[in-house]
Amino acid sequence: MESQKTVVILGAGLVGRPMALDLAKNQEFAVTVADISQNALNSLGHHNEIKKIQLDLGNPSVIQELVKSYDYLINALPGSIGFNALKSMIRAGKPIVDIAFYPENPNDLNELAIRSNSCVICDMGVAPGMSHLLSGYSASQLSKIHKLLIYVGGLPRKRQLPWEYKAVFSPADVIEEYTRPARLVENGEIVWKEALSEAELIDFETIGTLEAFNSDGLRTLTENIQADLMAEKTLRYPGHIDKIKLLKQMGFFETKPKLLNGKEIIPLDFTKKILFEDWEFLPGEEDLTVMRIIVEGLDMDNKTMKHQWNLLDHYDTASGIHSMARTTGYAATAALRLIHSGLFTQAGVHLPESIGKNETNVRFILNRLEERNIFYEHKISTFGS
Repeated sequence: MESQKTVVILGAGLVGRPMALDLAKNQEFAVTVADISQNALNSLGHHNEIKKIQLDLGNPSVIQELVKSYDYLINALPGSIGFNALKSMIRAGKPIVDIAFYPENPNDLNELAIRSNSCVICDMGVAPGMSHLLSGYSASQLSKIHKLLIYVGGLPRKRQLPWEYKAVFSPADVIEEYTRPARLVENGEIVWKEALSEAELIDFETIGTLEAFNSDGLRTLTENIQADLMAEKTLRYPGHIDKIKLLKQMGFFETKPKLLNGKEIIPLDFTKKILFEDWEFLPGEEDLTVMRIIVEGLDMDNKTMKHQWNLLDHYDTASGIHSMARTTGYAATAALRLIHSGLFTQAGVHLPESIGKNETNVRFILNRLEERNIFYEHKISTFGS
């Protein structure tokens, strides 16, 4: 009988809990979760099958020492320290699934991963993650891609003023979406546009009208898929964009210190503090995740083909796990199981869009998600000649 494999998850945030519970279920894996915050570790609850370790994961040498004794590694740290953490993890030469959302390019670590014989699947959450996996699969079915559009958002089920928004992950990472310039592709060339720009209203069945704006979520899709037009837009309830733009215009996102009562404060730090309190989900508050992916182009017979993927997922009342945590965390654990199954073990840094070119990989991951009641609806339309 094969011995139980060990997994360590770096980061005990809201996504860390569902990943740990999912992997530890039925003693499938021996799971350890590490975090600097004891409160975050305590939030995992009293599960004897999950080991908890309090460590400063901002220290690369601490990470390198920790991970060397585990079979599989998951990086779920904040984007600010995620890239350096991944570099330390790769040096251990172990299989890794990474969901840390950092501004650096994970491809920069490809040579290190090959030298270390480490199979790394990066950006493997819901978006980026499933958005890229399904885009990659759809693109592989076409000879030419006219447009690739991704619309995605995590929202509170109940709208409450003033923000009509709550975050299941760090407000700092949300603000990053609102401030980091967005990469798009127009006429086959990469262009940069201001975040929150080019707002549009889109109707979604059962939810209603949402507003969408440019955000920097395409990431490696701009390198790995050739298309005439490509964009990722974040979804919010109508009116949210104008409120964020007002904060931005008034300087609340500035990083230059300002003097207040004889002390220097950084406006962005103050804003994060306020928004963390306003955007935090209270116990039992429900959320939803909505995503629409459209990939349109010419098929192998030179007919226009459109692939559309739709996701609408809700808070799980039975487990108390938020939808964004479910859709992100279970995508990551599905990728880890893909590696564990032996279907994908190639050394190097791999992005979901590349893994998605293989239909067996896509079906494996979708099946694991469906087992957890997360369903991606796929529609194909063909017309013209």
